[in-house]
Amino acid sequence: MKKLLLYITSSFFLVFGFSGAASAAGTYQVKSGDTLWSIAKKYKVTVSQLKSWNNLKSDMIKPKQILKISGTATKAAANTTVKKAAATAYKTITVKAYAYTVNCKGCSGITAIGLNLKKNPSIKAIAVDPKVIPLGSKVYVEGYGYAIAADKGKSIKGNKIDVFMPTKEKAIQWGVKTVKVKIYK
Repeated sequence: MKKLLLYITSSFFLVFGFSGAASAAGTYQVKSGDTLWSIAKKYKVTVSQLKSWNNLKSDMIKPKQILKISGTATKAAANTTVKKAAATAYKTITVKAYAYTVNCKGCSGITAIGLNLKKNPSIKAIAVDPKVIPLGSKVYVEGYGYAIAADKGKSIKGNKIDVFMPTKEKAIQWGVKTVKVKIYK
């Protein structure tokens, strides 16, 4: 069980923060790397609802912060949802992986699913062709780690992806690689 929990924790790394358990019924303690989006997704609520329930004026949250989660399932039900989602990959594909950064003139840093990569540079996100990898999918990219299919790129067609890097130097270091991607339901 401990090994499965470690796997689940790794699977939802950074962005998702799905490793954190509700600290009390109807609350959630923020873990490092969590975003409102990932917490909302976990509890099947909207970011707007989370902001409203917690009187948040911005999307900024801090580790160890306790958030109210109204109308959510119990801790056991939440953990069951995570285990089902992380259990197995439903598809593995080979892709050409490029790297990108949002530190460029005219780049907003906001992904197609609404993640702000400029404000959250530790997020592991990839740009995809949504016909191949659906937006919002949890993925494991060989050599990159667990990520979310958060964006789409103009030149990302077919079995190509862009992996997000927080700096231009890291993007250049990544270069172009042929890698396997596990896509989770």
